[in-house]
Amino acid sequence: MALDFAAGCVGGAAGVLVGHPFDTVKVRLQVQNVDKPLYRGTFHCFQSIIRQESALGLYKGIGSPMMGLTFINAIVFGVQGNAMRKLGRDTPLNQFLAGASAGAIQCVICCPMELAKTRMQLQGTGEKKSKRKMYKNSLDCLVRIYRKEGIRGINRGMVTTLLRETPGFGVYFLTYDMLTRSLGCEPEDPYMIPKLLFAGGMSGIASWISTYPVDVIKSRLQADGVGGVNQYNGIMDCVRQSLKKEGWRVFTRGLTSTLLRAFPVNATTFATVTLFLMYMREGEECSIQDSEPQSVQLQPLQPQTQPTSM
Repeated sequence: MALDFAAGCVGGAAGVLVGHPFDTVKVRLQVQNVDKPLYRGTFHCFQSIIRQESALGLYKGIGSPMMGLTFINAIVFGVQGNAMRKLGRDTPLNQFLAGASAGAIQCVICCPMELAKTRMQLQGTGEKKSKRKMYKNSLDCLVRIYRKEGIRGINRGMVTTLLRETPGFGVYFLTYDMLTRSLGCEPEDPYMIPKLLFAGGMSGIASWISTYPVDVIKSRLQADGVGGVNQYNGIMDCVRQSLKKEGWRVFTRGLTSTLLRAFPVNATTFATVTLFLMYMREGEECSIQDSEPQSVQLQPLQPQTQPTSM
């Protein structure tokens, strides 16, 4: 289990650095005012942020996921690995159930983290140097929200986070398991790393597509109240207002940026995690062979614990 936690930490950090700029673009597109849109699409949003706020604008709010995703991935890997061991059999259904349970449990950290990230990403929109910053950093953001709104405030969007993460992680682990099995990702395979990258990237894409409409609502609820004005009374009110004003396409806002982010982030994370586990387990087996001179077969690369951060 310790290896699962360590692998999650390593994979999480790699994923954040690769994907955060795409996440900033996703959030800006999801919550922008449709009557006075600042951005025409994904690439225009990228260009506008760099031109108006410099390249650092793409990394606004990175402090929160850098701190949070390390713990989130550690929790996800630990819970998923334990769940698979408890379930016993390595079947597609068990992969889904173990992933879903891991996704649900990590929401305790994920929801406040994403709230701070979203607020920081929206702060100073269109300004290279914000004249007036509401929040100094992600931690200050959470502290201020807590002082003003209490525990309920820092858990804004918790229900939608659960609705996104629980099935999303289930699809995630299930897809990765099926792809690595069908591609034959074994330690002796010379093309193992490209196969792992492909399986991880496609797992991320499948996971995001399966729950993306929920993510749009989550982002809108967590951004609601910025500037002191609350627009939505709850999840269903947000869904109704969004559909009435923007139609069904509202649930695809920012999807291009999300999918562009999903492949490299999850390819990097899954490959890093799988290789880390493989080499650590190989080292453990070598130690066993040294102490007890008997043949120990290398565990297959398709382990019982194969999660990532989305």
